[in-house]
Amino acid sequence: MFQVSVEETFSAGHALRGYKGKCENPHGHNYKVQVLLEGAALDSIGLLYDFTHVRKVLKDVILRVDHKFLNDQPPFDTLNPSAENIAKYFFDEAAKKMHGGAASARIKSITVWETDTTSATYWP
Repeated sequence: MFQVSVEETFSAGHALRGYKGKCENPHGHNYKVQVLLEGAALDSIGLLYDFTHVRKVLKDVILRVDHKFLNDQPPFDTLNPSAENIAKYFFDEAAKKMHGGAASARIKSITVWETDTTSATYWP
């Protein structure tokens, strides 16, 4: 089994609806997102997935949320913008755009860090 990962960063603000504590107030984070891909076989040139394409897919999703107030952006205008929900959002959006690579390549998980020491991971 092979794994490859790519990380990107973005900045955004949010406020957690229904949360009792300081995170119910508008605040921001410098987020880090990691996509982890896995597969049992490599393509004809020895790659599981081209890092350049993975990075482009992540950047396309990031463009929708970077330097924005997440509570105002779909789907977070109705879905609470928790790190857990952000990780699933990135997974769902990235999965729509992943093509090419080895036949066995798939997204294994997406991890979103809100800080250097706090993260949430989503995998199906």
